[in-house]
Amino acid sequence: MGVTDPAGPVMDRDEADRALARLGQEHEAIETSLLALQDHAGRRLLEGAALTGVTRERWQATEARITRLWAYFDAYTAALRRAREIRARRRWSSREDLAELTGLLRGESVTVPGGVSGRLSETFTLPALVERMNELYATSLDVIVAADAVWSALPARIDLLAAELQRTRQLAHSVGVRPGEHPASDDLERITRTLTRLREDVVADPLAFWVPAEGSSAPGGGRPDTTVYDRAALALEDVRREIDAVLTVRQDAEARLVRVRDVLSRADRTLAEARTARGEVLAKIAATEVPVVGGPPTVLQEQLATAVEYRRQGRWHRLSPLLESLEEKAEEELLRARESLTAVTAPLAVRAELRGRLDAYKAKVARHGLAEDPLLVEHYDAARRMLWSAPCDLRVAEQAVLRYQRAAAELLGGADAPEDREGDAS
Repeated sequence: MGVTDPAGPVMDRDEADRALARLGQEHEAIETSLLALQDHAGRRLLEGAALTGVTRERWQATEARITRLWAYFDAYTAALRRAREIRARRRWSSREDLAELTGLLRGESVTVPGGVSGRLSETFTLPALVERMNELYATSLDVIVAADAVWSALPARIDLLAAELQRTRQLAHSVGVRPGEHPASDDLERITRTLTRLREDVVADPLAFWVPAEGSSAPGGGRPDTTVYDRAALALEDVRREIDAVLTVRQDAEARLVRVRDVLSRADRTLAEARTARGEVLAKIAATEVPVVGGPPTVLQEQLATAVEYRRQGRWHRLSPLLESLEEKAEEELLRARESLTAVTAPLAVRAELRGRLDAYKAKVARHGLAEDPLLVEHYDAARRMLWSAPCDLRVAEQAVLRYQRAAAELLGGADAPEDREGDAS
């Protein structure tokens, strides 16, 4: 829609003709815009919709603006027609005609009945009237375009998501995920209620879901607010992942149950080995604190039996979290059993290390022809007797091995003499 440029104080014929031509072009542009506004799909939807909330308020105001806009246009049309009639009186307009034209085209010559603030009428110059029509047009179009944009975007997306939700519900039902039995099914019900309410709200009050663009004055500048929709879509995606997890459980439940049973069996065997080793340590090692070995936890076996029963009954939604917990706890139990075995057999490992060290030094002195040295033989026999007797006092045996090492090192030149960190017990 155009804007009329003011001409000079008194028009000549050429100025009047140019002004009338410009006014005619503006009239065509305004009329085209108003007809397009009248036929806009968003306007027809707004007229036929049962609106609520902010949309109803803004549409009522917009309808009044559009009515006012047509009244302004009619007044503008009448003024243009009057100006053309004056110009058409004679080929060469008289000064009186030109003065009348000047007043009509430049002065406050257009009076429109009614107006804002309860006034009986409004008076405009033609340029001011065009500017006023532009304002009303832009404001009205903004409401219509915004509502149409929301209606074009959100309901269709909500319907697609609702269809996906229905497919997910059917899949969930097939694997036993039902309301009251699994949180995912409760989430589906909540998402369903959210989408139903959201669609109703969008249809009845689309402008409540419109976010205007900051700093934009163009009609329809902004975007639909999809916050509620996006949250519902994310929630449905979480449910789908949960259903996929249940489906995965259904597909490989037997193999996973076998693995859990195997891990628990290995843990039991390791604990049994630790208990046997503890008895051996208590019999062979003297003055040693040996940790007590606990038995296998019966609760894991009970949970395993429950998981097997869930699989037999096809209760995949209950099997899924239980199986994940069992897999984690079974690995923890196996680690605990291995740590118990390591703690229990630590004294035997110390004795084996001392035996190996003693024999290594004996082989070393033998390579140097000192194996028959009386002092070395005496120290070796004493250390060996302690290490191969039961119960073995590890502290005393270690001191005997250290004495043999020192004696051997002295004969070999002193380079390999060990440090006695705990003192000589002899």
